Amino acid sequence: MEEALKQRDSDCIKIVLFGPESTGKTVLAKALAGHYQTLWVPEYSRILAEKKKMSNEFLTEDDVMTIAKGQMDLENELTQQVKNLLICDTDLLETKVYSESYYNGYCPKSLNKYAVQNSYNLYFLTNIDVPWETDGIRDKPNDRQEMFEVFQRTLIDHKKPYVLLSGTFQDRLKTAIEHIDKLLK
Repeated sequence: MEEALKQRDSDCIKIVLFGPESTGKTVLAKALAGHYQTLWVPEYSRILAEKKKMSNEFLTEDDVMTIAKGQMDLENELTQQVKNLLICDTDLLETKVYSESYYNGYCPKSLNKYAVQNSYNLYFLTNIDVPWETDGIRDKPNDRQEMFEVFQRTLIDHKKPYVLLSGTFQDRLKTAIEHIDKLLK
């Protein structure tokens, strides 16, 4: 299972939308992919959570490695289909943050290894200055500031290059495009 968490080699630029729930990551990932006419990697944990919800089940600690493997399967598959740029709605580092936050510090050793080892050109840390949207999956509207600080500290501690995205959707999109354009030059 451990090798399943490793990134496939690629020359494409990889961007990650990173941050707490309900901060606009998916909407922004779709918009950026549309702007650059490329693909975006959906968040596998959401796919699994929605599937489980249909059976009145919830994600548990036992799902962490399934989520990690599913995320990397999606990323690795889509990496092979793009030329220059891939937008990732999340990555293993985000999976690690959620695992540790939801399951009392639990993070499988292989997830931790590849969460730190896998490489991306830039992270966009999404701020919590947008309204909370209830969707039946998101469940921590009162922990937004604390979770934001955990996400930011994770990027800093692991020396990941990041830009903070704040403001309206248009503000965030403009800032993201400016930074991606610099990487594409």
